[in-house]
Amino acid sequence: LQFTEEKLGQAEKTELDAHLENLLSKAECTKLWTEKIMKQTEVLLQPNPNARIEEFVYEKLDRKAPSRMNNPELLGQYMIDAGNEFGPGTAYGNALIKCGETQKRIGAADRELIQTSAINFLTPLRNFIEGDYKTITKERKLLQNKRLDLDAAKTRLKKAKVAEARAASEQEVRITQSEFDRQAEITRLLLEGISSTHAHHLRCLNDFVEAQMTYYAQCYQYMLDLQKQLGSFPSTFLSNNNQSSTTPVQSVSSPSVLASASAPLPSVSNSVVTSGLSELKSSSGSRKARVLYDYDAANSSELSLLADEVITVYSIPGMDSDWLMGERGNQKGKVPITYLELLN
Repeated sequence: LQFTEEKLGQAEKTELDAHLENLLSKAECTKLWTEKIMKQTEVLLQPNPNARIEEFVYEKLDRKAPSRMNNPELLGQYMIDAGNEFGPGTAYGNALIKCGETQKRIGAADRELIQTSAINFLTPLRNFIEGDYKTITKERKLLQNKRLDLDAAKTRLKKAKVAEARAASEQEVRITQSEFDRQAEITRLLLEGISSTHAHHLRCLNDFVEAQMTYYAQCYQYMLDLQKQLGSFPSTFLSNNNQSSTTPVQSVSSPSVLASASAPLPSVSNSVVTSGLSELKSSSGSRKARVLYDYDAANSSELSLLADEVITVYSIPGMDSDWLMGERGNQKGKVPITYLELLN
């Protein structure tokens, strides 16, 4: 009745003090944004809604979700299978296998990021929503009820005509007032804990950033290593991308955030290699080249290679643009350009 009359503007209402009102709005604001950040982080870490629902259900049942390949791992497996099918001795097959292995490493780093972020960031945020904030909500409802009791008692006191009724009503107001004050104090103490919640969530946020930094540094390093393994693309590949033969395939600059990871940059710029290759193609001269990684000759016209050895290479008119002739002592045969790094 008291609540209805207040809504209709027929009854007076005891206002909470300004400090308590401020604390309540800070708690509501914290709950709202914590929920939004938590949900969007879940979407970021696991973009597949079906997988998210499945994980949620298994979590509620307190059972471990079945482990399945994530997207990078799946792509990696396809690449490795394709490379084996095409032949690990072929340039394309070998490159596919190397790319596939890198994708799988990225997939493993992905898992690590999800796991670390769930423990260090998502769980504390969820614990606040499902724990502390639920307690605050419960105590706040109790405070609302105590206030309604107090205001109803005040209304009865105003309406009391006879002395006995007034005395009983005054006693009731004193009791309900002290209960209201006590509940307001409990609620205030709980709400003042929101500041320490912010401090805790700040530490969790730092952990999340740390996990992301580790993940991106790992991915960056894996891609650098892969780029080195694949070697430099021949000029014909570059022209497919509407780039001149002197344009680097990719200019990698190490972000300052990764300085701690001290990732080594490619030792040779692609522009030097590609322009060197195109010069070699057009001239009749020969050059020394370092072998980037092992290559098994597919037939007798090719030369098998060992990583890090230095061989002599030259071009023959009419030769396929992806190949050069290689010489090691009295052995000679065709070698794939992508496996070589030209030396000055």
